[in-house]
Amino acid sequence: MSTVLDTRSFLRWGWRQLTSMRTALILLLLLGVAAIPGSLFPQRTQNPMQVRQYFIDNPAVAPWLDRIKFFEVYSSPWFSAIYLLLFISLIGCVLPRTIEHAKAIGAKPPLTPKFLDRMEHFTEIKKVDLDVIENYLRKKRYRVRREAGSISAEKGYLRESGNLLFHLSLVMILIAVGVGSLFGMKGDAILNVGDRFVNTPTSYDSLGFGKYQSENTMQPFAIQVVDFQAKYDPATNSPLDYTLKVRVANPYGATPVEKTVKVNSPLKLGSTNVYLQANGYAPIVIVKDKSGKIIFNGPTTFLPQDGNLTSTGAIKIPDMSPQIGFVSSFLPTADRDPVRGGFSSYPEVLDPKLLVSVWKGDLGLNSGVAQSVYRIDTSKMERIGLKALVLNEPYDFGEGSITFTGWNSWVNLQIVDDPGKGYALLGAILAILGLLTSLFTRQRRVWAKQSGRKTQLAGLAKNGIPGLQEEIAELVKGVSNDK
Repeated sequence: MSTVLDTRSFLRWGWRQLTSMRTALILLLLLGVAAIPGSLFPQRTQNPMQVRQYFIDNPAVAPWLDRIKFFEVYSSPWFSAIYLLLFISLIGCVLPRTIEHAKAIGAKPPLTPKFLDRMEHFTEIKKVDLDVIENYLRKKRYRVRREAGSISAEKGYLRESGNLLFHLSLVMILIAVGVGSLFGMKGDAILNVGDRFVNTPTSYDSLGFGKYQSENTMQPFAIQVVDFQAKYDPATNSPLDYTLKVRVANPYGATPVEKTVKVNSPLKLGSTNVYLQANGYAPIVIVKDKSGKIIFNGPTTFLPQDGNLTSTGAIKIPDMSPQIGFVSSFLPTADRDPVRGGFSSYPEVLDPKLLVSVWKGDLGLNSGVAQSVYRIDTSKMERIGLKALVLNEPYDFGEGSITFTGWNSWVNLQIVDDPGKGYALLGAILAILGLLTSLFTRQRRVWAKQSGRKTQLAGLAKNGIPGLQEEIAELVKGVSNDK
């Protein structure tokens, strides 16, 4: 007899394997493992500058990682394959069980076994009217099947209902995440107080679209940053509250309306949410050439490096000859340590200082290669000065001068249009409810049978949760004085 499967049998076997709960759990684990590279390596859709820097820092390894899509994990074929297989596995596993469970809910409990003495916690008591036992079991929310001389009762169907709800909710979450990735968009924009943001691609510092989303579908609105206030605990330096006040024109051109944005209270504009993600400082400087002509006057965004907002940044002056760059650090509340050097001891601006390292030479802005606005490549430049500036202090570095005149607060706004997020949240809530229901619902079967002058009682704990013996004892106590 041949043991080789024909094509149809092989496909049926493969489908059974794919739609088994074991396979679904393995695929769910694989999906979590597959997402790890996305958090370890920079992603092109989120930060192409970091990807380019990774290639510079790791010229031997980066091309190999790029071939296996480690810089585009969530759109890679292997990640999509795991995602789709998990989706199919859950659907194929859960839907048949759901149909069977729906049929079982309306069915009667199984017949009373012939030999109750072989069941768990079998006991015999003085003969009791079955009507008394039936009434007791119904009060305990059992479904009862009454036959001649016996009762079969069952409860705990919610356990399987919760189990199915949990898995169906996972399917809903997968669908919601897929809808969000296909039809959503997410971008970040850093704005100084007083700046105006218009929802167009050129206004973003970083922007990513879903596969079926484009700039033509972006919601037209404008936001102007009016004020930003941050409060900190003087004892711990930890933030207490962030409050951002904005004027919003939605749609663009409408009369602006004042709104308040907080960390856990985003600005809602239709299907688009605007989140307050981060904040920092933008030092204001005036840069003059040798003749005293003002070449640059304005704020430059610096990036925080710690919780006290010690910030670093780059001020690039390409219009001077030679070109000048300032590698700088801004200290809101300046302090100094023999090992660390200059740092900020408090996040609010109490004693500000601007540390500048002055470089002259080619800034590389005309090389055609993208570069970070927060860094300067000094490999082809010469350092010509170093100074710690206090407020309104000028510094002559030979090729010109720089004066630290103040600072602006900036905020990082994350603009997200995710049509699937609400469904993902609903799916997560339902999954938790289903899991709790499945874990804490006791599925029991209880039988009662008349046997001569005795009434036989027995039970079965279908999900193995302890306590059946106590429930049988309560049943005995509830229907008879015989213990």
